[in-house]
Amino acid sequence: MREQYRTPRLSAADLAPEPIEQFARWFKETATSPAIHEPNAMVVSTATPDGRPSSRTVLLKHFDEAGFVFYTNYGSRKGGELAANPYVSLLFPWHPLARQVIVTGRAARTGRDETVAYFRTRPHGSQLGAWASRQSSVIESREELLTRYAELAARYPEREQVPVPPEWGGFRVVPETVEFWQGHENRLHDRLRYVSAGGGWRIERLSP
Repeated sequence: MREQYRTPRLSAADLAPEPIEQFARWFKETATSPAIHEPNAMVVSTATPDGRPSSRTVLLKHFDEAGFVFYTNYGSRKGGELAANPYVSLLFPWHPLARQVIVTGRAARTGRDETVAYFRTRPHGSQLGAWASRQSSVIESREELLTRYAELAARYPEREQVPVPPEWGGFRVVPETVEFWQGHENRLHDRLRYVSAGGGWRIERLSP
């Protein structure tokens, strides 16, 4: 199971001065590619204070110069781990394009106003799901989950405003490094990494 990647070379001269601008360039290309399903899907890796890691796929909901934002239940495993250890890694695995983006940094909760504004854009069913699921907790059966959802659907019918769960909200990952990975033949990949330095960014090339 081996594939030779054949893509254009990536040099530092090709990159934007800052990583978010470069990410926006690649994300735009990725979002228009029919080969990529859910281009905003990313692997979020967290760890306990004693270094035990865990990973899961989460959807990126917003990015700008301040960082990368996703939403979750603060009582979930990732929520608990980030509360105890804010260091996090994000991986965007755009394999059909032979590209990856890897972000490392610190996560902090978004403001409540920002969380509420985003929650209001979610489909009604997803809003109910945020209440029905006590994320990462053990449940007896799927029927238990569906029963809670049905009770909420009866309490908050379609077109009725659903309150935002108090334990649900966003995390903003403020990047310290952002690596852009472009695959090539013979495993001689391009790896260019932005590193935060003194209020700016320096770009370094990594050996594949």
